[in-house]
Amino acid sequence: MILKNLIIVSAFTALLFATSAFIHQDKIQKTAQHSTNENNGFVVLELFTSEGCSSCPPADELIGKIEKEYKDEPVYLLSYHVDYWNRLGWKDRFSTAENSQRQQQYSRILNSQVYTPQLVVNGKTEFVGSDENNIKNAIREALFNSKKTNVELSANISQKEINVQYKTSATDPKNMLLINLVEKHSSTQVGKGENEGRHLHHWQIVHRQNQVSLNKQTEGATTFKLPDGFSPENWEVIAFIQNTKTGEISGSAKTIFK
Repeated sequence: MILKNLIIVSAFTALLFATSAFIHQDKIQKTAQHSTNENNGFVVLELFTSEGCSSCPPADELIGKIEKEYKDEPVYLLSYHVDYWNRLGWKDRFSTAENSQRQQQYSRILNSQVYTPQLVVNGKTEFVGSDENNIKNAIREALFNSKKTNVELSANISQKEINVQYKTSATDPKNMLLINLVEKHSSTQVGKGENEGRHLHHWQIVHRQNQVSLNKQTEGATTFKLPDGFSPENWEVIAFIQNTKTGEISGSAKTIFK
């Protein structure tokens, strides 16, 4: 009888501790979520990639996975296809010299090597773009700790161009507003080079980036030429504020087309 009572008491105590732990964990999660909302956290992930690089497809696929997983969070994804791997025999149709130059700028600011796939987080840190654990840790930290400068965006389509209106509260003359025309998803059958014979998928592809100085004005408009085969549902505009000296990104926003 005593043994039976001890078993009942032990079971009840274990249940009590389990319930207490669950409530405590729930409070921690709610506090973290509340703190994230209060801090207005955000994260901008910039991937430098290439169809001519055999190490890049896993990073490209990871961007697609993150895009789905964090679609309801302030996580902004940008894939820049660089052009320096085109010399290996396959010209990446998404690559531009401007994308390679942007990576070179980060190399100087962050004192890093130039390589693919490289991922830059909020303009402050960089690591290998296929490192899922590092990326998710960086996302969690940025969402919890960063504070976002407000950026407002809207975009509409005319017959030949895309018109983007912007407004921000940023007034530092060192800041630039970088407005990106982004294709959400595309794919390529690669015919030569390191990825010959592979069908590669890409997400969040930057086609154009317009730079706006915030030295004199904090609102205005910019335009993009309408891409061939444009379909509004597969494109978006992402803008972010960046300090030209430090590289740090202080705010970001995105918009779809009206």
